[in-house]
Amino acid sequence: MIYNAKEHILKIKDIQMNYITFGNGRKPLVMIQGLSTRGIKGAAVSLAYMYRIFTRDYKVYMFDRRENISEIITVRELASDITAAMDMLGITSADVFGVSQGGMIAQYLAVDRPDLVNKLVLAVTLSKNNETVKAVINDWIKMTEQNNIKHLIMDMAVKMYSGSYVKRYLPFMPLLAVLQKPRNVPRFTALAKACLTCNAYDELDKIQCPVFVIGGMQDKVVSGRASMEIAEKLGCKIFMYSDLGHAAYEEAKDFNQRIYDFLKYK
Repeated sequence: MIYNAKEHILKIKDIQMNYITFGNGRKPLVMIQGLSTRGIKGAAVSLAYMYRIFTRDYKVYMFDRRENISEIITVRELASDITAAMDMLGITSADVFGVSQGGMIAQYLAVDRPDLVNKLVLAVTLSKNNETVKAVINDWIKMTEQNNIKHLIMDMAVKMYSGSYVKRYLPFMPLLAVLQKPRNVPRFTALAKACLTCNAYDELDKIQCPVFVIGGMQDKVVSGRASMEIAEKLGCKIFMYSDLGHAAYEEAKDFNQRIYDFLKYK
């Protein structure tokens, strides 16, 4: 199996959650992805390849959101699901890396269960609502509810990626609209709405571990300023890509290296 990548299903009381593991190391790394139209099911090998830099030193756990999502679920409740999963699997003192909505979840994880987090990486995320994210998320919800999936996928691409990246892949957008169509529309819209429940800013001082914030100044989803607010509040290390936006985690060739260096060496 490539990078020892495996898919699993975890059941905790009435919660069912898909998760994947990869890597050959002993130290646990919990990765929490952002809002997705499809989830991580079936993507173990591709995600392991994307994050292969971590596979030598870590056993990586990547948790999806619970299968049954209520219409009013919050980011904090999603974080509680992750803590329950970590407790069931016996994962403690893990390095935690959250991207976008995953970064929102990771903040609450570190606030509510500091015993579970050794080091924390918050990538292209926010700690409180702003006008940018409210406008973007509400537009995505509206497009999804109107079944305007082609427009949704195009708008997600334009908001997340740099102009040059979008131009390069523009011919493939009709195909992406098919491949990235939400598997479960009510679930996607509920998770999108959950993004607007993040209000961790006033509790950030409860985080006890070292933190690294990484983002893009051209972020059109949560804003570049949102990353800077977190770092200023925590007085922690930060790196901002001046020419990239929300998808810096895919576009920047040194993105994972910067995170690896922080986790391994601080």
